[in-house]
Amino acid sequence: MVLHVRNQTGESPVWHAQEQALYWVDIPAGALHRWRVHDQQHASWRANQPLGCIARASEGGWIGAMEDGIYRLVPGPDQILSAQAWARVDHARSGMRFNDGRCDRQGRFWAGTMLTDMAQAAPVGALCRLTGRGDALRLERMAGDLIVPNGLAFSPDGRTMYLSDSHPQRQCVWAYDYDIDAGEPGRRRVFIDRLVAGRPDGAAVDAEGCYWICGNDAGMVHRYTPDGRLDRSLRVPVAKPAMCAFGGKDLDTLFVTSIRLPDAAPHALDGAVFALRPGVGGIEEPVFTG
Repeated sequence: MVLHVRNQTGESPVWHAQEQALYWVDIPAGALHRWRVHDQQHASWRANQPLGCIARASEGGWIGAMEDGIYRLVPGPDQILSAQAWARVDHARSGMRFNDGRCDRQGRFWAGTMLTDMAQAAPVGALCRLTGRGDALRLERMAGDLIVPNGLAFSPDGRTMYLSDSHPQRQCVWAYDYDIDAGEPGRRRVFIDRLVAGRPDGAAVDAEGCYWICGNDAGMVHRYTPDGRLDRSLRVPVAKPAMCAFGGKDLDTLFVTSIRLPDAAPHALDGAVFALRPGVGGIEEPVFTG
């Protein structure tokens, strides 16, 4: 199946089981998209700044990492995305935004920051963690020296955190020992030095604990076992798959968002969302609980 939308940078797909719907973002457009299974309806809402990634919020709506901070997002009428500021971010320099992110298995929200102009190759990005509720909300910088933080995912038991830097000068995926009680990454090791094809982009973990990661520029999605061994690769009909997520009634569909470059041909599928049958099931994404 192909959902032929023309996202500039389609990212952060999240399956909403109660709605039986897929949500995702188009980063530079500041857009939140939804596709529902029962009526095949596609809808979208726009905010007033770039939207890097999303996660469901326990009180309803969404949590979104945008350009200048973390917001609670509520889709409204007339395609307007209501955005309530929860936590502002202190970027290392101007021209930065949030990129890839998600909740850990305990409901803490993690997201990375980057300089929008990737050509500068500036290692000013950071990995941030949002915890707490209400007046106790805290956004903390947990790791730095990143150019384009990406590929964030957690093992089924939550005790391993995966993180990549997808800039052409880095292209590494790391695995961290993760303290599920403190919500802190510990010992870091190289998980994948370089993908078999493409640069590392967005990722997901399946029910067997294997790590699926998009091979940007290669038109592939790769599955790696927990010991870092390449298990299989699936092709998509575009060069730049961006992020993948499990969804569908039985969580056995792998949805893949993609990027559309300005010079793409009018009929090209670049920017579309694809649905693959990988032969394995996924894990429902946690909601943000703080």
